[in-house]
Parts: sequence; structure tokens; C-alpha cells
Amino acid sequence: MSVVVVSAGLSVPSSTRLLGERLAAAATGQAPADVRVIELRDLAVDIAHNFTSGFPAPTLAEAMDAVAGADGLIVVTPVFSASYSGLFKSFFDVLGVRDREALAGKPVLIAATGGTPRHSLVLDHALRPLFAHLRAVVVPTGVYAASQDWGDKGLDARIERAAGELAALTGALSTASDGADAVTGGGAIGVTRGGAADDKFDARNVVPFEEQLAALRSTG
Repeated sequence: MSVVVVSAGLSVPSSTRLLGERLAAAATGQAPADVRVIELRDLAVDIAHNFTSGFPAPTLAEAMDAVAGADGLIVVTPVFSASYSGLFKSFFDVLGVRDREALAGKPVLIAATGGTPRHSLVLDHALRPLFAHLRAVVVPTGVYAASQDWGDKGLDARIERAAGELAALTGALSTASDGADAVTGGGAIGVTRGGAADDKFDARNVVPFEEQLAALRSTG
């Protein structure tokens, strides 16, 4: 599997990137993977220009292609004003405008860093709803690291658990996808209709409801 880490850390070195790298190392220790880290701080100007021009610069387009093509995604943001950072949200905004299906069905591990444990609910109140809206499959365990968590065994345990869930989910979805393609030929969904198990449903033959309703009105 291929894993992409999206880090919205601003400083160098960045605890946000460090957390992403530790999660990736734990996930790839349980399944072979190619890991790439995308630093959003390096794309900040391109992201802003994308909002005003509607077109991504080559470096931003390549980063978005990497995210869309990854088997699994690890996303990490620092906490600003009790939520994800504006840079983090902006990247996924332009990604969604470019390709609404970019994250559909993709396993995503959410993580965040902050100065105090009081902001740990950012995972469930901000990050999880965002990626649910983008139709990603968010792993059950999110990882929040406050300043005092570094070096603590509790953080190590959360990292291992979340990374294991990502590796397992990515592997399961990949296997299911390969099996479905083998059964349907990759282009249609096999269904049983009228006792015929060989029938296939092809989404390209579906007539939108609006067109069907218009046809009924014209004949009525």
C-alpha cells in the first residue's frame, strides 16, 4: 500500500510532522508501504493562488494527485482556535473543488497536535466531521498529542493502535476492491435479478431521476 502524510505544521522542526512520521512508521511496520510526506507550509502560496485563479500550480496539482492516489492517508494539523488550521482546511477545500471524489472511500487516520490536552476533542468535533463530509473512511482511533504527551507511553499506545487500524482497513478495502473487480470485470456491479446471477448493473445506463420525471410530465 502507499501512504501519504499531510502535515499542516508551520515550524521547522515541526511536532505536527513528527507525529505524522511516527504514525506512518507504525503503519508501515505492519504492512509494506511507500510513504510520502506533504508539507502544506510549502504549498501555502499555491493554495492561496488556487482560490483566486481556480487553477492549481504544478506543485500543488502534483500534491493533490498524490493524495487522491494514495491507498491510505494520514492527516495531521496543529490546533488553532480549538479547530484545525486554516491552511489545513484550505488544502482540502481546493482538493474537493478539483475532485469531489478524491477522498471517497479512502482510509484516513486523523491526528492533531496542541499545547494543552483540553483541545483533544478537536479530533471528533472538527476533523472527523470534515472527512466524513468528504466521504473518507476515518479509522476509529484518532491521535492527539499535547506538549506533555511526547515521550509518554500513552501516546505510543495510541499511535500503535491507530496505525494498526489504518493498515488493517487499507488492506481490507484493497482486497475487497480487487475481489469486486475480478467478479464484475471492473466496470459493473454484479446483481441477482429475476434469478439471473449473471446480470450486471452498469451506472452508465442509469437515467437521472430528473430526466425520468420530465419524461413522465411530457407524456402526461
